Amino acid sequence: MGSCFSLEGGRSESIVPAQRSQIPEDEQVEPTVTSELAIPVPEVAESVVMLEALRTGFITDQRPERHIRVRSFTYDEVCAATHGFEVDRFLGQGGFGQVYRGFLESTNQEVAIKRLDLQGQQGHREFVTEVLILSNVHHPNLVKLVGHCTSHDQRILVYEYMPLGSLNSHIHDLPPGQQPLDWSTRIKILLGAAKGLEHLHHNLNPPVINRDVKCANILLGAGYHPKLSDFGLAKLGPTGDNTHVSTRVMGTPGYCAPEYLMTGKLTVKTDIYSFGVVMLEVLTGRMARDERLPESERNLVAWALNFLRRRELDNLLDPALRGQCPQACLEHAFFVVSRCISESPNTRPSMRDVVASLTVISEFRNRNTRRLERGGRSTPTRTPDRNHRGDDQGEGS
Repeated sequence: MGSCFSLEGGRSESIVPAQRSQIPEDEQVEPTVTSELAIPVPEVAESVVMLEALRTGFITDQRPERHIRVRSFTYDEVCAATHGFEVDRFLGQGGFGQVYRGFLESTNQEVAIKRLDLQGQQGHREFVTEVLILSNVHHPNLVKLVGHCTSHDQRILVYEYMPLGSLNSHIHDLPPGQQPLDWSTRIKILLGAAKGLEHLHHNLNPPVINRDVKCANILLGAGYHPKLSDFGLAKLGPTGDNTHVSTRVMGTPGYCAPEYLMTGKLTVKTDIYSFGVVMLEVLTGRMARDERLPESERNLVAWALNFLRRRELDNLLDPALRGQCPQACLEHAFFVVSRCISESPNTRPSMRDVVASLTVISEFRNRNTRRLERGGRSTPTRTPDRNHRGDDQGEGS
């Protein structure tokens, strides 16, 4: 595979407002469809083209667990779960609404409840898109949708609760006393997130393009098990002889692929670029876009490329990770990054290649750890912080 090679002696926040496209407004395309859905929300005809595709089974999932039942909640049930959207249960503010922690008495289940902003069409589109995608697509590395609520003219989504919050809070601005994630845990999280994207890109027909891959949208469960969340901006990928989908440019500054920003042409390689930025954040400890830094260092990709070209990897690595990973693993990881953030989408790897490479990196580290355990003491790894309650699950939602 293009991005996978041997390590054995081998080559050494809340959703930010959408970026403004450089395409003239009258040339931007946002596909619409007229259809009837079982979800009783107004103005469904204004939703995205994937609605009809999902409703009619146009998306083909090659796995037997495709059909997932989601529950329709009443507004009273959602209010009871959050104690009337109590302030103490507030988790975070997303681009389209607020997220609260809740508890469903009927199923004895802790949940995260996203109450979308009733003002504006974009929030409505996000709601319908997310319900339909997460009702039809299932994978261990995709967040589970428990149900939705449309009574009292509300648009509310109910998800499984992820107790360790988002990856963002474990990489950036750690609170006093919280240890940074170690190398093995970071690779485990990246591998799991990559597997979620691999499922969207390779096991569905047509593929689903997430369009908002970022650290804030990777949620962590027990044992730092990662799941991709927030599919409100997702689109169906191209089919047949089509090479791309034309759409308005949406996403988060610092994560959007350059060709998508310039042309509005969306492909699965757009997600791969964003995932490369996530890898850079995880490996360097820096934010994708940090206005607090000098102008030359604010954009993570632009800053990192100088060091990648000169192979000065020690200058890129998060100081908290030094001494934790073999040089071969470090070189392999940054090689994958450099492929993912390539300016040309044609030279970026597939998510299947990324998963293969991260698997090699993970297994190489695990083999060496087992060796050390047989012959002596190994470097201690981080244990989960039991006091961390995932209070940032809503930051990227």
